Amino acid sequence: MTKKPDFSHFGQADRISGRIAELRQGLSGADPSRLAYNTAADWQAQGDSSGVFRLPLWGRPLEVTYPTWNACRVPSGEPVSPMELALLLYYFSLADGCRLAHTWISFADLPDGRFYNQAFQGYTGKELAQAFQNDLAAFERAAVSLNGERVALGGAAFAFQALPRAPLCAVYWPGDEDFPASAQALFDAAASHYLTTDAYAILGSTLTRRLIAAAKNLTPEDTHHAD
Repeated sequence: MTKKPDFSHFGQADRISGRIAELRQGLSGADPSRLAYNTAADWQAQGDSSGVFRLPLWGRPLEVTYPTWNACRVPSGEPVSPMELALLLYYFSLADGCRLAHTWISFADLPDGRFYNQAFQGYTGKELAQAFQNDLAAFERAAVSLNGERVALGGAAFAFQALPRAPLCAVYWPGDEDFPASAQALFDAAASHYLTTDAYAILGSTLTRRLIAAAKNLTPEDTHHAD
């Protein structure tokens, strides 16, 4: 059975509320203007000591309250899941405003990523290759439907913004008579300035599920959208 992401640093599901409390405590008293710059979030003050940050997660707008550090979807006001909240709080805690490198690296190149790379590839690239069954057009349609931005890599590659300064890239190589199809999730070379390696494992897994789900929801008539 494929090993799932290691949450030892990011937070086990049964301990995530504790991690959220720790992250909130760590952000206590932080300068919201500096946080907005570091995360590329929009900041709107609401009085002398409170306000909201606005930023997208997977392209969907969110509001994060300051200094209470809660988050909800816009415009519904629906609270995000505990895992999503923890991800956002890690982002605000770690982001340092470093410029993105615009160079893609593998999970193995992230801090301590090499140790978990085989497992990560098992629940990301391997699952993508199996799901799309060498159908490059289907991969392209799914990526376009998720607003992926085409990248000049492999047979087809698309970049996605998980968070404003946390992009991912999904690459697909079609197979031939000698080699099977393969796929891989990649990260910006400055990724460690914004999230932990465990958090990127979660994002890579999330992107994989989103692409596979998108493919199931598309019909042959959607083909022209990938052109």
